[in-house]
Amino acid sequence: MANVDQVLWQGIVQQVVASGGNIIRPWFTCLEPISLEHGLLEIETPGPHEQAYCQQHAVRLFTEAAQAVTGRLVSVCFLAAPGETEPVDNADVAEVSAVQPYEVPLHFADYTFDSFVTGPCNRLAHAACMAVTESLGKTYNPLFLHGAVGLGKTHLVQATCHRVTQFNPSARIFFLSCETFVNHFIQAVERGQLHEFRYRFRHADVLAIDDIQFLADHEQTQEEFFHTFNTLYQSQKQIIISSDHSPGEIPSLEERLISRFNWGLVARIDRPCYETRVAIVHKKARLRNVEMPEDVACFIAGTIDSNARELEGAISKVAMLAQVCDRPIDLLLAQEALGASSIHSGREISIEDILSTVTARFNVRLADLQSKKRSRSIAFPRQICMFLARNLTRHSLEEIGGYFGGRDHTTVLHANRQIESLMEQDPQFQATIEKLTQELHAQQ
Repeated sequence: MANVDQVLWQGIVQQVVASGGNIIRPWFTCLEPISLEHGLLEIETPGPHEQAYCQQHAVRLFTEAAQAVTGRLVSVCFLAAPGETEPVDNADVAEVSAVQPYEVPLHFADYTFDSFVTGPCNRLAHAACMAVTESLGKTYNPLFLHGAVGLGKTHLVQATCHRVTQFNPSARIFFLSCETFVNHFIQAVERGQLHEFRYRFRHADVLAIDDIQFLADHEQTQEEFFHTFNTLYQSQKQIIISSDHSPGEIPSLEERLISRFNWGLVARIDRPCYETRVAIVHKKARLRNVEMPEDVACFIAGTIDSNARELEGAISKVAMLAQVCDRPIDLLLAQEALGASSIHSGREISIEDILSTVTARFNVRLADLQSKKRSRSIAFPRQICMFLARNLTRHSLEEIGGYFGGRDHTTVLHANRQIESLMEQDPQFQATIEKLTQELHAQQ
């Protein structure tokens, strides 16, 4: 076999990092080239699960990178490390007390409360999950978490299940995706095993369903879940649900289910602010034993402002490039890893930029926005400025408040909630905010 030249492998990795996006995983740093012979690049993965992931999601990514670097027609295959065998069935099980070949695994090592970063965006949801573990079925039942993709809903649900097992190792816990629940119900109907299906889920101590929005348009499954919900609720068993939308915003969901989802606590998780994003970068880097300088953490947090999942992907890119190229992690390497396309040219958006854009749009004076005036014509543009400043700049809540007449951080948080609520209710207003954001980015 022909060994792969390290310079060539570094080039392939750089291409992968530049275009990999959300496909990249932390363990990509463990990938090793085995051989490049007869147009076939063999890459070793840490184990069979990683091999399966790469074969399903990363073949095209690595193939295009290899062809770009070598200038030849190259194909890619992934092989598990020698000695690694397929894990036994119970590795793919989410029921903790009795192994069943049904559910999604609980990634306890990754998703615990210790590894979760709290901030203004998720403090209520975090506190509610902690409270649930101390009083199952009584404090908040059901607990409904909702928010956009990648904000930590699944992390909190699994952390809750993990903590329950610490307090009560014999608890029957089921964590599964809504899609899995639907598929199991369909299989039970086809095989005439409805009795077993109902017994299984209606005797759980904790039933956690991820991405409940996929229940929409499945009328029979909604009917079954309705009765399962009622049985568990009446038995004071804990129900935890997550969704991309609040109960009332899930399309084609029966009113009786919406009503029941609202019986307990509905907690929303928002996009993390800059300070929280920096904390997430530091936390995730420490968990991976990656030394992350402060300026690099700030750069990543300032560049990636969408969700924690993309922040993790950015950390993986930086760590992977540093390891393969044998370079220390610094600002220059981070800029190379994340690509010039994700770095705003020129300077960063400032609060002065926001003030200038908003005053021109709403025809108000700067002095009025920074005054104590509370009339609607002044307070509304002021709230928009605070919202944009929180989401587009690195300033703390206190600093933002200081720009607007010395207001405190609670005023900024209130303004942020008000604008987000209006954006959800009024698509036209949401378009206005998006246009202002585009104008601000275009100015840089």
